[in-house]
Amino acid sequence: MNSRMNPAPNSLYLADTHELSNLSTELCDYNMYTQDAALREAVQREGGQWAEGELSEFGQMTGSADYLELGNLANKFQPEFDTHDRFGNRVDLVKFHPSYHQLMKTSIEHGLHASPWTAPRAGAHVARAAKSFLHGQVEAGHGCPITMTFAAVPALRLQSDLASVWEPKVTARVYDPRNVPAEQKKGVTIGMAMTEKQGGSDVRTNSTRAYPVGTGGPGQAYELVGHKYFVSAPMCDAFLVLAQAPGGLSCFLLPRWRPDGSKNPMQVLRLKKKMGNASNASSETELRGALAWMVGEEGRGVRNIIEMVSMTRFDCMIGSSAGMRMAASQALHHCSVRSAFGQVLNQQPLMQNVLADLALESEAATTLTMRMARAMDNRFEEQEDLLVRLVTAVGKYWICKRTPNHAYEAMECIGGSGVMEDSMMPRLYREAPVNTIWEGSGNVQCLDVLRALSKTPAVVDAFFAEVNQARGAQALLDRHIAALATDLKDLADFEYRARDVVDRMALALQASLLVRHAPAFVSDAFCESRLGQVGQHNYGTLPRGVDAGAIIARATPRIARA
Repeated sequence: MNSRMNPAPNSLYLADTHELSNLSTELCDYNMYTQDAALREAVQREGGQWAEGELSEFGQMTGSADYLELGNLANKFQPEFDTHDRFGNRVDLVKFHPSYHQLMKTSIEHGLHASPWTAPRAGAHVARAAKSFLHGQVEAGHGCPITMTFAAVPALRLQSDLASVWEPKVTARVYDPRNVPAEQKKGVTIGMAMTEKQGGSDVRTNSTRAYPVGTGGPGQAYELVGHKYFVSAPMCDAFLVLAQAPGGLSCFLLPRWRPDGSKNPMQVLRLKKKMGNASNASSETELRGALAWMVGEEGRGVRNIIEMVSMTRFDCMIGSSAGMRMAASQALHHCSVRSAFGQVLNQQPLMQNVLADLALESEAATTLTMRMARAMDNRFEEQEDLLVRLVTAVGKYWICKRTPNHAYEAMECIGGSGVMEDSMMPRLYREAPVNTIWEGSGNVQCLDVLRALSKTPAVVDAFFAEVNQARGAQALLDRHIAALATDLKDLADFEYRARDVVDRMALALQASLLVRHAPAFVSDAFCESRLGQVGQHNYGTLPRGVDAGAIIARATPRIARA
C-alpha cells in the first residue's frame, strides 16, 4: 500500500493549515478620554477643565477590556419580563443580566444622572456630557433610564412639594434595582410615558384620562386610565406621564407603588421587539386607575414636560456623537493594524479618504455637542439660553441623522469581521437609527426649529452671533453663512424646505466651531468637503489637498504597549 495514502500520525500532512499573520486586534485597554483629542480639547475649552483628572480615570475604566465586555454581555443576554410571580401576584418585573446592573450602577455612582443638579458649577454639564460620551461608547441602551432620570429634575421642580419628596432620591448616587416602593429606597430612577398608539409624536391627541381623587389641581392626586404604547425602562420607580385632565392635557408623576405599599396598576403588556437598543427594556403599558400626582399647572402638560424633552434630546446628541466616535475608533484602529495589497490600510490613499472623512464627522459632532453642554451651563445668559432653545433641535436632528451611514461606512472599513456578531460593529449599526427617531424624529425637530424661529425671533440673532465668530477666517463658511442669512429672512414655505435649511444651519455651526477651535487641517477639510462640494456628501469623497494623514493621526486611538 502506498504510504503516501496512509500518513503516520506525526506526518507533515497533519501540521497547521496556515500561518497566522496580518490579523487585526481588539481595541481595548486604552484610555478613551486621553486618546480622544477632540473631546479633551472641547472639555478644556468649554469650561470642564476642573474635571480633567476624573475624566482621565473614567476614560481608563471605560476603555478597559473587562469593562467593554459589559456592553457586549448586556446586549447578548437581553431583558426578560414576567407579568406575575409563581404564586399569581402581579409583579410586572423586568429582569436584567448583571452586566446591565453594573453599567447602571457606574452611571449613577459617577453622577451621570444628576451631577449638574446636585453640584451646579461652571462646566458641570460639560463634565457630565463628557462622561456620558465615554460611557455611551461602552453601551448605549442603559443610557435611556439614566437620561430620563437626569431630565426629570427640571420638570419635577415645577411642583415644589413633589420635588421636595422625590428629588433627593432621584439625585442620590445610589442604584437600587429592587422592585419595591420608593419609600424603601435611597435612590430611584424616573421614566417617561407620553406616546400612544393613535398619536406618536402628536401627544395632544393622547386619550389617557386623568380623574381627580379629591379637589384636583397642581400637586393633587388623580387616577389615570388609558394606555401608553412606548414606555422605555418600565422598571423605573416613577414616570412622568401625559394625560387628559378636565382642564386639558397635563403632566403627572406616577410611581410604581402606591403609598399604602400596594402595586400601582400601571401594567406592562409586553416588551417591545426592537431592531437595536437591545439591553434597554421598552414596553407597552395600560393604566388601570393608576395613582398619580399632577406636576405643574393643569392643561400645561406639554409645556411642563418640555424641559425634560429638551434634556433628553441633548442626550440624544451625546449618544449619537459617542456612537460616531466608537465607530470611527474601531475603523481607525483596524486600519492601523491590517494590511492589504502590501500596505497598511491607513496608508492607502482611498482608505485614507474614507477614514479621514469619518474622523471629521465624528469631531464635528463632538465639538457641537460639547458647545451645547456649555450653553446648558450658562442658561442664565440670554444668548446661551436662546442657543439651547434653537440648537438642541438643530443638533439633535443633524448629528443623529448622520450616525447610521457613518456606522455603516466604519463597518465597511473593517470588512467581513466587522459584520460578525462577536464584533461591536453590528451593535453600533443597529443602535444608530434609535436616537434620530426617539424624542422626536427628524421632521419633528425641523418643525420645532420653525416654531422657535417664529415664536422667538431673537434665536436667529443668537444663532448668527455664534456662527459669525468665525467670520473672515474661511471664505467658504462666509459665503455659506451669507446665503443662510438671506434664506432665514423669509419663512414663507419654510415647512416644505425645513430640512434643507436645518441641514445648512447645522453645518454652519459645526464649521464655525471647527474653524475657531480645531487645527486648520481639520477645519479646512470640513469646510471644503461639506460647504464647497455640490450635491450630497458621501463619505470618502474629500477633495484634493486635504491632509488626510494628519486627520487620521489626530483621531486614531493608541493602545499602550507593554
